[in-house]
Order: sequence, then structure tokens, then C-alpha cells
Amino acid sequence: MTLRHLMTAAAVLLGACATPTAPEAEPNMPEWRLVIHGGAGVITRDGMSPEMEAAYTAALETALEAGADVLRSGGSALDAVEAAVIPMEDDPLFNAGYGAVMTASQEHELDASIMDGRERNAGAVAGVKRVRNPVKAARAVMERSEHVMFSGDGADTFAETQGLDMVDNSYFYTERRQNALERVLKDRQRTAEDRHGTVGAVAIDKDGNLAAATTTGGVTAKAAGRVGDSPLIGAATYAENDVCAVSATGHGEYFIRVGVAKTICDRVKLAGETIEQASETALGEVAELGGDGGVIVIGADGTFAFVFNSEGMYRGVVDPSGARTAIYGDD
Repeated sequence: MTLRHLMTAAAVLLGACATPTAPEAEPNMPEWRLVIHGGAGVITRDGMSPEMEAAYTAALETALEAGADVLRSGGSALDAVEAAVIPMEDDPLFNAGYGAVMTASQEHELDASIMDGRERNAGAVAGVKRVRNPVKAARAVMERSEHVMFSGDGADTFAETQGLDMVDNSYFYTERRQNALERVLKDRQRTAEDRHGTVGAVAIDKDGNLAAATTTGGVTAKAAGRVGDSPLIGAATYAENDVCAVSATGHGEYFIRVGVAKTICDRVKLAGETIEQASETALGEVAELGGDGGVIVIGADGTFAFVFNSEGMYRGVVDPSGARTAIYGDD
């Protein structure tokens, strides 16, 4: 499928999103809204058992409810995106936190970032090995340090000094990821599933504030120290009030080179494009370079979009009208 075909399929999730050529304007800005993703890649009905589909749907619903609970009670978009991704970091179905993929040296190195659209404050961690919930570490960097990013041992040490929940690296282990590592090391090639699995959330709260968060275990059998797009502000994560909030998932090296999240927001801000048009353009550049993946976006008016050039993307949206989830490209 082309990007446009997939964009159209993704954008009409239960009638909630606009198509790229004929945006569907909402009559009123929603009181609040949260949008999440659990990774993009080769996700097809033929490759998904009914039991696994049900498990992913339930996991997405759990994440949506965690974030929605914050927004319903008048909480901030920042609190909501953090709350939404934590259950996915704790769920081995996703490649973030517990159940993250393994490096070639048979360890887990986790990345995360978070951004508050109010003053464009941001925090990130890269290559952490002992923080149970990397998104919490990213937020701690934003709020309790003078910096934007910590990496490696320094990031773990900082998180520990802030009283965050620390674990042994083996906590993140699952047999599923061990098997994937052994297969990649033996075959010397990765499938699309081995390259993807980031999770993320974007939200708008009752005051119109925007926020975004992204967190991942990276790429199966990645070289020790490799950092993808997920902890990089402007690549996978960006939020600016009165413009948009973005969280991306895909082949990180390409998303870094395009600066996907910032590119989308800049095209909305400076070129006057819709969030769908800007997202389609940015992912088109990724595709031209040879990459694939997807983004979730919320605009300043509360409209939202799912845009991806892969076979599918675990995704969902919740607002006062209810919650909806989808998995496949033709949902």
C-alpha cells in the first residue's frame, strides 16, 4: 500500500479522524482527548490469532483508561500522557519496559522522552538499564534537573537519586524477546517486527494544553549504546501549545534524519498545513529514504490523526464520547 492509502484507512478510525484530502472539522473542540500508539509494523489479520488480537485490544484499552482518568478529573495533558504509557511499559506485549527487546550483548537498553507543550519543556533518557519505567525518568529529567537528556549509567544514577523504582536488568527479560534475539543473531537479518515496537501518547487537556511522550526498548539485536529516535525531542516526540503534539514509532534512524515530530509541527505552524497533510509529508520523506512507521498527532483544536506507512499500528483514542481502538491498516 502507498502512504496515502494507509493514511486514508487509518484516518477514518470509527469516523473519528479526517482523510488527508477532505479534513472533517469537528463542530466544537473536545473537552479533552488522548491518543496512543503501541508500535507500527507488519501487523496483519493473517498473522494475528484471535487471542492475541484480544490481548492487544485489552492492553490498549487499559492504557487509554489510565490517561483518560487523569483528564476526566481535570488533570493535565502532561500527567495524562505519562499515565497512559506506564501500563504499556509494564506490559510484555509491547517493546517498552518489561518485555523490551534485547541488544546483541543480551541486555536491555531503554529510551524515553516527554514534552510539555506549555513552555516546550522536555526531558529524556537513553540507554537506561535499571529504571522500571523510563518515562518517569524522562519526566524527572525535565522537572528536577537543568538538562533535557541523560544517557547510560548517568541516567540510571540520576533516576535512582530521584527515588524512582529501580530494578535489575533481568526484570525486563521475556522468553519471547530472547527467542527473537537468537533468531536475528543466527539469520543476520531483522524482520519489521524486530525494528519496531515503540509506544507513545499525545493529549490535549481541558485548558488546551498539549503534551507528548514516547518510550521504547529499541531494536532487536541492536549494538550496545545505539540510540534511536524515541528519546530525541523533535524526532519522535514534540509538543507545542497552539500547534500540535506528536509521538512517532518506526525505523528510528530514518525518523532522526527527517526530524519527523518537529517537521510535522513546523509544517502546521509555518505552512498552515493540517496535521494530516503535515504528517503525510513527513512520513513520505521517511519512505523516500527507505524507512517506515507511523505517528499519532493532536492539533491545537483537538483534532487528531493516525498516519502510518506500515501494514498496521496498534492505536487508540479516548475523549468524553468514549474510547476506540484499532490495529490493522484497513480498520
